[in-house]
Amino acid sequence: MRTRKQIRKDLKARAKKTLKKHYRLFLLLCVISSILGGQSVMSGSGMNIQEADVSQASVTFTNTIINSFLNYTMEIAESNFADQKQQVRETEKRYVEDSLVNPGAALGRSRGVFASVVNKLSSGAYLLTLTVGIRSLAGTDSGAIVVMLLGALLLVFLIQIFVVGVYRTVMLRMFLEGRCYEKVPAQRVWFLLRVKKWCHVGIAHFVTGLLNSLWSLTIVGGIIKAYSYYLVPCILAENPDIRTMDAITLSRTLMHGHKWECFVLELSLLGWEMLGILTFGLSNIFFTVPYKTAVLAEYYAELRRLGREREIEQTEQLHDTYLFETADPLMLEFTYSDVYEEYGRKLPEAAKLGGIQRFLADVFGVTFRRNKAIEVLEEQQSLRFQLEYDKKAAEGLVYPTRLYPIPEHKKRKWIASQNYLRYYSIWSVILIFFTLSFAGWLWEVSLHLITDGEFANRGVMHGPWLPIYGCGSVMILLLLNKFRTKPAAEFVLAIILCGCVEYFTSLFLESLHGGTRWWDYTGYFLNLHGRICAEGLLTFGIGGMAVVYVLVPFLDGMFRKLPARTLMVTACILVAVFAADQLYSVKYPNEGKGITDFQEVTVGKSGFARRQIVM
Repeated sequence: MRTRKQIRKDLKARAKKTLKKHYRLFLLLCVISSILGGQSVMSGSGMNIQEADVSQASVTFTNTIINSFLNYTMEIAESNFADQKQQVRETEKRYVEDSLVNPGAALGRSRGVFASVVNKLSSGAYLLTLTVGIRSLAGTDSGAIVVMLLGALLLVFLIQIFVVGVYRTVMLRMFLEGRCYEKVPAQRVWFLLRVKKWCHVGIAHFVTGLLNSLWSLTIVGGIIKAYSYYLVPCILAENPDIRTMDAITLSRTLMHGHKWECFVLELSLLGWEMLGILTFGLSNIFFTVPYKTAVLAEYYAELRRLGREREIEQTEQLHDTYLFETADPLMLEFTYSDVYEEYGRKLPEAAKLGGIQRFLADVFGVTFRRNKAIEVLEEQQSLRFQLEYDKKAAEGLVYPTRLYPIPEHKKRKWIASQNYLRYYSIWSVILIFFTLSFAGWLWEVSLHLITDGEFANRGVMHGPWLPIYGCGSVMILLLLNKFRTKPAAEFVLAIILCGCVEYFTSLFLESLHGGTRWWDYTGYFLNLHGRICAEGLLTFGIGGMAVVYVLVPFLDGMFRKLPARTLMVTACILVAVFAADQLYSVKYPNEGKGITDFQEVTVGKSGFARRQIVM
């Protein structure tokens, strides 16, 4: 019979093996968990062992919002409202002035949306604005304070229940799947939505936390019950359909006689926490937190096995067999027989392409014109992509969702109809370029009109288009065609691609027009030589995803409804007008107020240059 020490050793060995197999995915999941909640999943509902972030201050998204809200409310209660308002203004002004001392710094805070957001969050301007609105409704400062405190409590409630708690369950589910299967697809993060149990799991976490908090008032009882409820997140990860009180009761039953064992297991991991202190939190981020979560998954699997062997009451609700063992190949073959049949089919003769047409379709996802062969190939490719997960499940590589006790609901029809694995005709690509170039122009003109109160025809050209938007969108669409089935890679590569395009376009235009700049991000938060900045790149990344997966498929669907001749004539006319504008703008570029009016100002003897737009 194995000793408890040997059991702990085996659990850790299996956890390291699982972590090694899925390291990148598990690391990403734990980083997101740290940002959201700051609590180690290993501690579950038990001891509150904190994860360390980069600064080892456990500053998380959730804590930042809640603490800022509560602290500011108390400051309002203790001081005069007018004084608080003046203090916020002075703080924002100081941030901008400090940033102007070194305008070339990447962490600029004097201009741009990101800089404004950072300044307002730091100074409390957003909360001040909220207070003004609440104060006007409540009528008095004391009434506003009461409303804000209630709002803070509601905010804590919603975030902890429906974000932090639910995400913890989702993450544990993916760790559990990683124990038995070679692959854990990223789309499994949506499994609670597919079984329509997101809210149920959130409420279960709330009830568990509430009971734990009440027991904590008794000190000793709080510690004991914390370990009694230790496995609730894991039970919900296996069976999100279980009733809340049943999950709590089942956790208590499984943990009976194992509380001290669990405490010792946590204590045996304390050395990794100490290493985190010595490495300034880096070891916690890159190893300790994912490792502890993998250990928890193994520990739950062990207690679940013991409970089922002893036929403990209610363990029949832990009925997700294939979360802990792979299915028989014959069963998989029977369950996924249609998948084998679909993959066994050969493409019809009409779908075979050749020569340059095949090269363009395979590499760039573009064709000269639409025909029957393209339509059949497009349909086949979309079907293959939809069957990809089922094929891996049939081969025993991923969790077989068709064998899950709770049936998963299919995607909504309007989502399924947005087929982004399509082939775009040359003429459609041209119209997409002009549509998005116009959309970019409209966006920048509107933004300038709103922020500065005047119209400015943005861009180096005279027509209503900003080619960098259309060019960037088309480049993402065509050059990253091979990555459409990998959204994470698509997002990162879109940022890199658009960043390179914007940076070198800035260099080219500046050299072509004698040093004149059409944009300058100096003073923006996280900028590079004033040519690109973080908020712009993030916008390009998010916009690129929207373009590839939503906007462009929609536009292409609209363009396909047009007669082929109309599509071609419209594209040719737009190209001709654009070429004429391009030739004219080379000699007579669009310049003036709100476009190229950057002014150089030297600051003292330091040599730092400050650029301002004169409006």
